[in-house]
Amino acid sequence: MAALRAVVSTGTGRTLLAAPKAVHSSRASMSFSSLSRGKKVALSTLGVLAAGGAGLALALQQSVKASDLELHPPSYPWSHAGILSSLDHASIRRGYQVYKQVCSACHSMEYLAFRNLVGVSHTEAEVKTLAEEIEVVDGPDDTGEMFTRPGKLSDYFPKPYPNSEAARAANNGALPPDLSYIVNARHGGEDYVFSLLTGYCDPPAGVQVREGLYYNPYFPGQAIGMGPPIYNEVLEYDDDGTPATMSQVAKDVCTFLRWAAEPEHDQRKRMGLKLILGAAILTPLVYYMKRHRWSVLKSRKIAYRPPK
Repeated sequence: MAALRAVVSTGTGRTLLAAPKAVHSSRASMSFSSLSRGKKVALSTLGVLAAGGAGLALALQQSVKASDLELHPPSYPWSHAGILSSLDHASIRRGYQVYKQVCSACHSMEYLAFRNLVGVSHTEAEVKTLAEEIEVVDGPDDTGEMFTRPGKLSDYFPKPYPNSEAARAANNGALPPDLSYIVNARHGGEDYVFSLLTGYCDPPAGVQVREGLYYNPYFPGQAIGMGPPIYNEVLEYDDDGTPATMSQVAKDVCTFLRWAAEPEHDQRKRMGLKLILGAAILTPLVYYMKRHRWSVLKSRKIAYRPPK
């Protein structure tokens, strides 16, 4: 009986071990070429229908986007757009004047202080003069009363409205955005801001714009509550006599906003240049060390000889 059980168990084990091999070989033999003609036609038709459906869905999505009259801003050749190009600091100075005389009436820059202008667009004496032109509510004093004082270098740019509710009430319900990081907050950066400032035009035929709004194809929805803020000779530059055309004014304020959103712009590119120069010196040295000094270690053969 024991021998019979051993033979039966052995045969069963061989059968169980052999079964997966048979299944595996049958699966491995399956391929597209081994299918019948009808199955090949069905699979090919299914693939064509799936690809056509995906293409149709993509085309419908693009057509829906096009129907919204969405216009993306073009790419302009900014002088600071290069890998190692710095900002135009004369343009930053003019851009601050544009913001002060035109944009600051509605838009705030609450994250920018007067001291940030020192050494960038103005001297320390000039910035102190600019800061003293505003009055800041400070306090309380020794008697517990609030008082007003001239601005200092540590003060931030003044806000045009005391709160967001007052800003909405003064602009027909629209809240003017803060411009401190507007270039980084909008898709397209300074290209978008420049196109928006210079893109006001009459609506095309069949497009109606509600009263109090203005048509601008670069603004999402194409209807914007802000009127055209700049035009030719909207101001007169103080220092260098640059003609204040619309494109020049828009270019200067966009450069200023780029610096405001990224004040480390020039320093970052300067550090990148230093890194490139350092890598140019170290890379040949590292290659020499790896190719020649470490060649002995790389060509060694380690053999393990177990003890007898």
